[in-house]
Amino acid sequence: MNDATTSGPARPVVLDVWCELQCPDCTAALDDLRALRERHGDRLDIRLRHFPLSKHQHAYAAAQAAEEAAEQGRGWPYVEAVLARTEELGRKGERLLVEVAGELGLDAEEMDTALIDGRHLLAVDADQAEGKAIGVTGTPTYLIGGELLDGSKSQEGLRERIEEIVGRLLAEQG
Repeated sequence: MNDATTSGPARPVVLDVWCELQCPDCTAALDDLRALRERHGDRLDIRLRHFPLSKHQHAYAAAQAAEEAAEQGRGWPYVEAVLARTEELGRKGERLLVEVAGELGLDAEEMDTALIDGRHLLAVDADQAEGKAIGVTGTPTYLIGGELLDGSKSQEGLRERIEEIVGRLLAEQG
């Protein structure tokens, strides 16, 4: 029997990105994430993980809003739109989170309700707890192939390192 027919398609390599939507460094990391997504397509599963920092007043609400946007089918576009407006988020807070939802064609009223009723608190808390457990201290931080890469100090060289790991993991899958 041919192994190729029984093993099925290769599983995508998973890149977990601990991010905070009021973080300027996470905004800078978006270009790298876009380039990785463009280069690897479905072979790379980039998963946003929440790690709101206490120094940013609206980060926790923004993480909940991102979860609601994902539930409405527009997670990444929402994350990118909010990250493009981190300074405005600092000024407007939850009002901006609801505005962005409306701009993207999401149900803004449902977004507002989700922020009030806290339906996504557990998902955000679980991400943050898992991040702390594996040593995440700042954002962005990447986990790929068992390697933790801290981008909170500098993004320098991280995309290249992620590329190396993705290449190795994909080659191992054959």
